Amino acid sequence: MSQTQSPTSAPAGAPTGARTGRPGLALLVIAAAQLMVVLDATIVYVALPHIQRALGFSDSGLEWVVTAYALTFGGLLLLGGRSGDLLGRRRMFIIGLLLFSAASLAGGFATSPAWLLAARSVQGVGGAIVAPTALALIATTFPEGPLRNRAMGVYAAMSAAGGAVGLVVAGLLVTYASWRWVLFVNVPIGIAVVLAAPFALSGAPGTLAGASRLIRGFDLPGAITGTGGMAALVYGLSNAATTPDGVSHWGDAKVVATLAAGAVLLAAFAVIEARGKHPLLPPRLLRDRNRLGANLIMLGVGTAIFGVFFFLNLFVQDLLGYSPLRTGAAFLPFTAALLVGTGVAARLAARTGPRSLLLVGAVASVGGMYWLSRVTEHSTYAAGLLGPSLIIGASMGLMFVPLQLLALARVPAADSGIASSLLNTGRQLGGALGLAVLGSVAWTVTANSARAAHAAGTATAAASQHALAAGLDRAFLVAAGIAVLILVTVVIAIRPSPVTRTAEVPAPDAG
Repeated sequence: MSQTQSPTSAPAGAPTGARTGRPGLALLVIAAAQLMVVLDATIVYVALPHIQRALGFSDSGLEWVVTAYALTFGGLLLLGGRSGDLLGRRRMFIIGLLLFSAASLAGGFATSPAWLLAARSVQGVGGAIVAPTALALIATTFPEGPLRNRAMGVYAAMSAAGGAVGLVVAGLLVTYASWRWVLFVNVPIGIAVVLAAPFALSGAPGTLAGASRLIRGFDLPGAITGTGGMAALVYGLSNAATTPDGVSHWGDAKVVATLAAGAVLLAAFAVIEARGKHPLLPPRLLRDRNRLGANLIMLGVGTAIFGVFFFLNLFVQDLLGYSPLRTGAAFLPFTAALLVGTGVAARLAARTGPRSLLLVGAVASVGGMYWLSRVTEHSTYAAGLLGPSLIIGASMGLMFVPLQLLALARVPAADSGIASSLLNTGRQLGGALGLAVLGSVAWTVTANSARAAHAAGTATAAASQHALAAGLDRAFLVAAGIAVLILVTVVIAIRPSPVTRTAEVPAPDAG
């Protein structure tokens, strides 16, 4: 895992792709698109009860409103990122936005479960194209140095804060409009971004021109095995978690078969990519030690933060009794701290390098998550949740920016899409893993505590609350353990890098 550049890599600080003369507008377009895609992963959470009543979803079928999006989004990220490299990033960015917006409009008009699930699946396809191409467009629009650092800070803030913003927006829409507006809201944003994109973003062509050359150069076996493997893992993990009544599904034949199939497909994908002439994921991208470490850390960050975010939402609603709107507002301090963290990281990256920021962020996340694991059913929001939420939010902000910088450092323009999708894949797979693992821990402890209270003849409402709090605390403690692993990975894998220390180079005027 050498840190040496590949022969095709651009030197640090050198332009790696087409630039635009409108960097401010370009960043606004990219950030708006990324916020829309990330927001949609959580915006439906608050609306789920309303969707169930309106469309007649069963309890088991309702989870597919979330899973359908996660499955296509996570499974197609590698393919979506590479499509931008091959066919042109601005072109695929616009296509992805149009697909996402059209699916959102269709989903808002859904009159049956099948209709809504189909729309959510297509939304995931659009998101899998938009997310990696958006990050790749930053790499090809802004030169390495302070300009790119600031752009990465904005992108990271949108990526990380989107989940919390989704809860706030959903609470407002469900309370004052309808659950359908959690989907309709994407349409005007998508249209505005699509109209602005041709003026804001450069239109550099892809590396393969023409349909015949695309067919010859496209890694179809890699696309099938990589997409199938990722989709199988996301699906298996989504169904593996222990249920709230304490029933474990990790041993279910369907879950075991799906996870095994995912592992086999990804192993085949690795072999195909190592031997292929035009690999979907060029192996050279994983030979850089810092880049490999960044992707592993993002996997851990996704595992910890998705799980914590989900169970913190449960704590606020089920133990504190907050309404959907108040629940969304409860995450505003977390979002504010995250935005501050990303802003600080963007400013300091050029001075300190990414490793120092990652170390500080990892240590702070360990402390914040451990503090969160000490809350009880008697804790209040101000005394029990606010402090750790602020620390966790700031620590995530400190880590997202350097991870993105490391993932795209010295990557040639022709590979920026797939490099971006690799980082997004780690976060998405980590999210599925976090919900499965932390969910299993939380619900197992909750069920065991409830059974113990029932056996002792103390099965009261207070005992039920204590059981839920105990389960959530244990999940938060496991998240703290994952944060420790992140810290260890930073120490071992990440080395001081000059990536972000280059002098600021103004982007040349594109016209």
